[in-house]
Amino acid sequence: MASLTKSKVGSARMKTFYAILIPVLILFVAFNTFPLITGVFYSFTDSKGYGAFNIVGLLNYADLFTDTRVLNSYLFTFKVAVVATIFTNVVSLMLAIALSSKIRFKSALRGLFFVPKILGALVVGYVFSYLFTWIIPAMTGTESILASPDLAWIAIVVVLVWQGCAQTTIIYITGLSSVPEDVYEAGALDGATGWNKFRYITLPLIMPSITTNMVLVMKDMLMVFDQIVAMTSGGPSQSTESISFLIYNNGLAGGQFGFQCANAVIFFVLIAAISIIQTNFLSSREEQL
Repeated sequence: MASLTKSKVGSARMKTFYAILIPVLILFVAFNTFPLITGVFYSFTDSKGYGAFNIVGLLNYADLFTDTRVLNSYLFTFKVAVVATIFTNVVSLMLAIALSSKIRFKSALRGLFFVPKILGALVVGYVFSYLFTWIIPAMTGTESILASPDLAWIAIVVVLVWQGCAQTTIIYITGLSSVPEDVYEAGALDGATGWNKFRYITLPLIMPSITTNMVLVMKDMLMVFDQIVAMTSGGPSQSTESISFLIYNNGLAGGQFGFQCANAVIFFVLIAAISIIQTNFLSSREEQL
């Protein structure tokens, strides 16, 4: 009798699990897997996004490596992503250390520094666009940095770092709070203070947080889109066209749907490969420290 009751309970639990899982699985397949497969299919066509199309095989992929505009967008995206990732993590770690110290209104300040993450990227982009276009030039008497093909990327990086520090700081604060106080006390007895305390005690113990932040931030920076739409629209002279912006702009409005689908597939593979390489490298560093 007891075994029969347990069997009924187990069956009811499985039905509940399936009732929760199946709708989520259907939504995931409908809005993630199916569009992904469709995009891969169209990458082998000359589709303009509408009307008839022909299968062109690997022609789109071959053309990607000879298209100067595509190559420039990759160079711009990786330059911005690398610089923004480094600055975001450095600034966030400094903020996390400051916010983990014994200061007043610590909880309120933590909440304040998280506000940029709550704001939409487009809203932030429009606000900074106004600052860089009108306020700062009026104060300095210089031309807007957004009008310079050589300097506009710096404005993009500033906005990315300002908004990216919010979540990254919280993760670092969590990592710092997990470091036992007795470890610091033992280090103090051995004379570890200042930089040595950070280098030999704090850094090794927060390496999992560093690994998480480096991977997440790099992925987000590589996919930069909203800030460019709001601030530069890829200009001036196509100098701030990120890969995501180019895929969207030329794929939907430029009649290069099939070609940009191929670009999106290559971009997806690159992001996945970079994330795996970062994770493996930083995980090995965790073991060495």
